[in-house]
Amino acid sequence: MSLNDPQWGKRGNSGGGGPPDLDEIWRNFNRRLNDMFGRKVGGDDGGSRPPGPPRRGLAIGGVGLLLALALLVWLASGFYIVDEGRRGVVTRFGKFMETTQPGPRWHVPFPVEAVELVDFSQVKTIEIGYRNSTQNKNAKEATMLTEDENIIDIQFAVQYNLNSAEAYVFNNRKPDEIVKFVAESAIREVVGKAKMDFALYEGREQIADQTRELMQKSMDRYKTGVFVQKVTLQSVQPPDKVQAAFDDAVKAAQDRVRLVNEGQAYANDVVPRARGMASRLMEEANGYNTEVVQRSEGDASRFRSIVGEYAKAPGVTRDRLYLDMMQSVLGATSKVLIDQKAGNNLLYLPLDKLVQQSVAAVAATPEVTTSTPRLVPAPEAAPAPDSRAREGMRSRER
Repeated sequence: MSLNDPQWGKRGNSGGGGPPDLDEIWRNFNRRLNDMFGRKVGGDDGGSRPPGPPRRGLAIGGVGLLLALALLVWLASGFYIVDEGRRGVVTRFGKFMETTQPGPRWHVPFPVEAVELVDFSQVKTIEIGYRNSTQNKNAKEATMLTEDENIIDIQFAVQYNLNSAEAYVFNNRKPDEIVKFVAESAIREVVGKAKMDFALYEGREQIADQTRELMQKSMDRYKTGVFVQKVTLQSVQPPDKVQAAFDDAVKAAQDRVRLVNEGQAYANDVVPRARGMASRLMEEANGYNTEVVQRSEGDASRFRSIVGEYAKAPGVTRDRLYLDMMQSVLGATSKVLIDQKAGNNLLYLPLDKLVQQSVAAVAATPEVTTSTPRLVPAPEAAPAPDSRAREGMRSRER
């Protein structure tokens, strides 16, 4: 049918022209619903009921069905699933009701109750003093002051998870930022009580452990529901602007330690040697003291014995002492005494033998001391002409 047909829109409409009747549309809709649920429209004789105004009961039944469907959908919206590693925090009109475990769950739908899923097992990390890499340093967070008033830069990371979903959701606003602030405060307190050398070298693990303990106490006091697992120091170093001066100071400290060690090694070598020498000198002095005392006592005893013998035979004793003295004096010399008054015209002197004998006697004779003199045979003199000349020379010496 063409749209230009003048009868378009009027065919099939007994009432003449005009738009479709809305009441008729509504009646048709109710009739179809009644047919769907087995209700009949008309009298007992099965005839059709003349058209009239819509029945009120049929309208109320359709609305109830819609409400029932809406209620069913509303109740079904209360089902939810809690994944493994998560916890569901259920609130009723904003008040905490319970914490649900992993699995399928149901709660009274919105707006009566609401549920918030919290990641309970995930380990979160907060970086202090750097972002993503230690090269990307945040100087404001990293700069700290030690007990000896030195400045150092510390970059560290904090790993934590949750131990209470209720406390994490309700007790604090923005708990992750609170963890960051508490971490900065805790490590500044720990570093402020430590020396610079301790923080740079041997005390890094202790500083990390003390920071974790202090953070956990603060988290428990604030009731954040956060459990601090580990604090890791990524970098501990002096500021970049004083790095050169710090390297010089470290080198000077190393040189000082090296010189001290060298001095200690020298002292360990010299002191025992000096003590040993002192001990040796003391022993030699004690030995010399004992020797002198004993020698003096021996000389005194010998002198007393000689005095007794001298009282018995003064002449013989005097001659013997004289001969012993002359022998001890002249025995070590190379001089030769010749008596020209004996009347000998020819005198044979074996000078070479006398010199060799005197040298051997000097080499074999010990040092002259004040001890008891020993009787050493005198070197052989040149042969004399006869015994009478020797007796005459001895009588003249007396």
